[in-house]
Amino acid sequence: MNPASPSINSPQRVVVVGGGAAGFFAAITCAEQNPEAEVVVLEKTPHFLSKVLISGGGRCNVTNAARDPRELSRHYPRGGPALVGALTRFGTVETSAWFEEHGVPLKTEGDGRVFPTSNTSQTIIDCLLGTAARARVRLLSGHAVESVERTATGLVAHIHGGESLPCERLMLATGGCRAAAGGQLAVSLGHTLVPPVPSLFTFEIKVPWLNGLAGISVPEVEVTAPEWSLRATGPLLITHTGLSGPAILRLSAWGAREMHACGYNFPVRINWLPQWKEEKAAAELETRRAAQPARRLINTPLFTLPTRLWERLVEQAAIPRETRLADLSGAARHRLLQQISRLELPVTGKSLNRDEFVTCGGVRLSEVNFKTMESRVCPGLFLGGELLDIDGLTGGYNFQAAWTTGWLAGKGMAA
Repeated sequence: MNPASPSINSPQRVVVVGGGAAGFFAAITCAEQNPEAEVVVLEKTPHFLSKVLISGGGRCNVTNAARDPRELSRHYPRGGPALVGALTRFGTVETSAWFEEHGVPLKTEGDGRVFPTSNTSQTIIDCLLGTAARARVRLLSGHAVESVERTATGLVAHIHGGESLPCERLMLATGGCRAAAGGQLAVSLGHTLVPPVPSLFTFEIKVPWLNGLAGISVPEVEVTAPEWSLRATGPLLITHTGLSGPAILRLSAWGAREMHACGYNFPVRINWLPQWKEEKAAAELETRRAAQPARRLINTPLFTLPTRLWERLVEQAAIPRETRLADLSGAARHRLLQQISRLELPVTGKSLNRDEFVTCGGVRLSEVNFKTMESRVCPGLFLGGELLDIDGLTGGYNFQAAWTTGWLAGKGMAA
């Protein structure tokens, strides 16, 4: 069928621009709610759901096990309050049920992240592609939409190559505004964009003593950006370029705009043992001094700190490697505890995965009706996913926002 030719038997045509998670979920929901509608998904690249494929290291963190909408909303540095009502209508419980009902068994890991039991994102892709096919959604890859026009009868998507696709309702689900042109379709229809900047990135730290520690992880640390009184907890990973892991990604999300504004040059402070008060760590050192006075400090990691990291912290506290516990002075103990509880490192840049990274910014939320995801400035236009000024922490929250806004848009377009 030529895209420019409406189906004779369809009383309504719905066009979704963007073949990612939000766009696919909206198209499926619309087609299932209104089987008479002709639903078309236009994707500019050769492949649909490409971000789903690579997410979560190829496993796809579908959602999170948290159930309460208000609690869930606290995991969105931008957009949380607007999502509370939306998550009440289609939240994590409904998302898990949807995938289970469509043949995808799910499992919840200890940190609350939910994955397909197959441990492969291809399972999610196959489910969405198969469900779209059964719902008779038309999928057109390699169809880049160059402009969208509002007419007296609806909207028209103008596709690269000269084709035009008129429709009664159209959804923009084009993803995060990573490039300047990313949100221009929405802008052309009257919307305003909150300037996009990267979120969920790792820290570049060029400190010589971190060399050789790449690959070391600590299961629970507290990281702080004292300049803005921001803090986050969770696992931390030392990399070849600096620091990564959930704790760093969470801090980057909450401080995305501030860190962008300062050119990613700021101090970060680390408490390697946040579960222990400094006084308790000091008491533990004293206990070990009394029990094993002849033992060398560098061979006695405190609590669960990795051995190689402990050795570097001892060295950074200016304590000679041969120092025995019995010879540890009060001043040396103080310096070591400072290294453990408030080590400060200079961040000089950011690193991110070019394909996976999340942006904050996008279409201003006040311009969207979050009951239906319809535009408040352009009737018949719907918006969802990362195109909106919504971004979540790691843990399935960004995909949940995509499923939620996609489902609501699909329902709204089918009405």
